[in-house]
Amino acid sequence: MDLEEMARALVAEALAAGARAVDAVVAESDGLGVGVRLREVEKVKRARQRRAGLRVFFGESTAVASTADLTGEGLSTLARDACTLARGTAPDPYAGLPDPAELARDWPDLDLYDSALEALDPSQALTWTREAEAAALDAAPEITNSEGAEFSSSVGQVAYASSLGFTGVYRGSHASLSVVPVATRDGAMQRDAWFTAHRKLAGLESPASVGGEAARRTLRRLGARRAPTRECPVVFDPETAATLLRHLAGALAGPALYRRMSFLLGRLGETVAASAFTVVDDPLRPAAPGSRPFDGEGVAQRRRTVIERGVLTTYLLDSYSARRLGLRPTGHATRGVGDVPSAAPTNFFVEPGPHSPEAIVASVREGLYVTELIGFGVNPVTGDYSRGAVGLWIENGELAYPVEEITIAGNLSDMLRDVEMVGNDLRLRTALAAPTLKIARMTVAGT
Repeated sequence: MDLEEMARALVAEALAAGARAVDAVVAESDGLGVGVRLREVEKVKRARQRRAGLRVFFGESTAVASTADLTGEGLSTLARDACTLARGTAPDPYAGLPDPAELARDWPDLDLYDSALEALDPSQALTWTREAEAAALDAAPEITNSEGAEFSSSVGQVAYASSLGFTGVYRGSHASLSVVPVATRDGAMQRDAWFTAHRKLAGLESPASVGGEAARRTLRRLGARRAPTRECPVVFDPETAATLLRHLAGALAGPALYRRMSFLLGRLGETVAASAFTVVDDPLRPAAPGSRPFDGEGVAQRRRTVIERGVLTTYLLDSYSARRLGLRPTGHATRGVGDVPSAAPTNFFVEPGPHSPEAIVASVREGLYVTELIGFGVNPVTGDYSRGAVGLWIENGELAYPVEEITIAGNLSDMLRDVEMVGNDLRLRTALAAPTLKIARMTVAGT
């Protein structure tokens, strides 16, 4: 059987065993990972797996089970085990499949798969990692060491079927290349990194450019010192700005909301950010890292403006959290093969603004340009924010010198309202992405 047939067979077996409702996920993947360090091969790994997961409902009780045995007997055993488990679990009135009206009926080709990655030879991948690391090591005499360069790729397929009559299958691929050089000056060492990622092999940056950018980012950290302690503007580069979106997505996700662990609970329709700040979730963006034709429950996908010019317009909900909140699902169910669905964003990004990164830095008389964040000091209930930071100090609109061993602090609610400038440098290298962002005022603790 192919994956779609397996998913249908699992649904049929569980229904025959008496389940009220059922859904099944069957997935396969083939991954390649290679790495070099100091020009020598450090790892070559290839992994292939196929797994099936089944969720069954008996009355208001639910169970989930999974297996890697995809023989006919293995699938039958999975169905029996899941049904047995469901009969013994506590009832939950919010459990169940989505409303049939929410299901996807048809969907476009999202261009998520690249056959070139399926045929990729490990020796070619090793050549790229060597080229990338060499570009970093040869960039300057101060580049004295390396934590290595790595290339990884995966191709796969997912099939989903449910007792509502829905069946869907799609293929996807992904590739990435990263380099982590180390620089030394006056006995002090610094490290930084750069990477490229895309669903298509042709979409990756060249190995030489990845290594060169990794070296540039590392070299600019040499001679770092402590920043002065004060309240001042803080500029987040695109990589660190994306971490703010991660906190935002967590606060907007259904599980955090119904558990009352979100500073955005009950804020639909309210102004929660500056008018310059618009956030979009777009699962139908062709060849993008978070795109998919339907969610983890078969619910239809559509582009949503989550925050429109500062106003919160929607949460991110799967069916379960939507029922708990008395709302409708938004198509954000995500799941592992052996897990219950939860809610998470797809391609979640800040719409680019009119300002170049250079213009944003030039607007700051004195402040901080953040290039790395450390630690997890964020309270999702209150929005209190405090994290270690590394970056460059801004003086008179110019990047003056590197800084480290500092802490930046504020509150996410205030930070969203204080977004003063939004850059024009958005790139969707990962599913959560942002351009350069300027926050009007935060506390910077250094010397």
